[in-house]
Amino acid sequence: MSKQKLTSRVLDEIFERIIYTVDNSKGEIHRIAEDSRKEFEQLHQELEQLKRKVLETIAEGDRLEINVRAARARLSDVSRHFKIYDEVEVKEAYEKAHNFQTKLMVNRQLEHQLKQRRDEVERRLLTLTETIERAEHLVSQISVILSYLTDDLQQVGEIVEDAIQKEYFGFRIIEAQEEERGNVCPAKFTTVLLKCSLTL
Repeated sequence: MSKQKLTSRVLDEIFERIIYTVDNSKGEIHRIAEDSRKEFEQLHQELEQLKRKVLETIAEGDRLEINVRAARARLSDVSRHFKIYDEVEVKEAYEKAHNFQTKLMVNRQLEHQLKQRRDEVERRLLTLTETIERAEHLVSQISVILSYLTDDLQQVGEIVEDAIQKEYFGFRIIEAQEEERGNVCPAKFTTVLLKCSLTL
């Protein structure tokens, strides 16, 4: 009996550790999913802002291109008719064309950076979506496993104990057979078996 109690206690401890480990893993995966959702929301907002900035930057670039063309045309005209225009007007035309060209270059660089960041965020959002979906699927699977463990596998201890008891009874029969090897009287052998079963 003590052997069976010890076995039952060990099985309970193993069972509890399994439940704890599985439940803890479920909690970790759930936290990963929650963190991914928070990051997804933040990046989604950033993506919307980036899209607006890209459109604004493109529109600003289009306006700057018009100004650059106009400034270059003015500079070309001043340069061709330098006798008509004084030095101040020539310098002003040059500086204006140069400033617009510089602003356009800065604008194009900004547009490139914004588009690059937008693409990075979109790729990260796709990865987060896959992570969230995978985590939710795993949490669902683990919930099923936990339900199975707590509802159905609790019978394992009883099944194992029953098997141990049958095995123990079998050993006692063998011992009885060894003791009675010299005397094969059926009535006496039956009596020994009954004594073995009563001691269980």
